[in-house]
Amino acid sequence: MYTVAVQGELIAQHYLIGADFGLENQLHSHAYRIEFRLSGNGLDPHGFLADIDAMSTALDEALAGFRDKTLNDLPEFQGLNPSIEHLARILCRTLQPRFPNADLREVAVTIWETPSAWAAYRETI
Repeated sequence: MYTVAVQGELIAQHYLIGADFGLENQLHSHAYRIEFRLSGNGLDPHGFLADIDAMSTALDEALAGFRDKTLNDLPEFQGLNPSIEHLARILCRTLQPRFPNADLREVAVTIWETPSAWAAYRETI
């Protein structure tokens, strides 16, 4: 299976809710690194799984709705703890419809909150 990925950056704020998470319960910012991946079995006649420029544009456009915002205040997080797990799922489901290629088998988003801590969400198409 082939995989193509692009990365972007996002600075956003949040505070965790629902339990005692220490300082994470207070409003704070993260500089997230986000990777958007598409995987599939076939290539187009030019030898590509997906257009990397289109993937970069789609990721930038999806991130624009979260950039410099407090995640807790956004409708996507209504009733949710604004964890990176939820953010990965939301971004994945936002990006997947923009790439309706029949040969794609999986879409995934990985988010690094720090250089050593990350969460990912993937869906089989």
